[in-house]
Amino acid sequence: GEHIGAEEALQAGLVSKIFPSDTLVEEAVRVGHTIASKSRISVQMIKESINAVDDLSGLQNGLKYERRLFHSLFATQDQKEGMKAFLEKRKPNFQHK
Repeated sequence: GEHIGAEEALQAGLVSKIFPSDTLVEEAVRVGHTIASKSRISVQMIKESINAVDDLSGLQNGLKYERRLFHSLFATQDQKEGMKAFLEKRKPNFQHK
C-alpha cells in the first residue's frame, strides 16, 4: 500500500485525532486509561467485533454481527449498572459481569 501522512489520514477519516510525537505516548496512555475504565465485557466485545472484520464478508454481515454483540450486552450486569449510573449522573462501578 501507499503511505500517507497524518494530516491526510485525518482528512480521509482514517484516524480521529493526531498528536505531536512528543505527546504521543502520554496521549496513548490516557486513551488506555479511558478504555480500562469501561466495562471489561463491553471492551472485549468491541475488540471481538473489530477482529472479526476479516472473517465477515461485506458491510451488512459486519453490522449484523456487531448488532448481535450489542444486544447480548443487555444481559450483563454491567449494562444495567451503566444505565443506572447514567440516570443517577454518577460514575459507574462495573463488576465486569
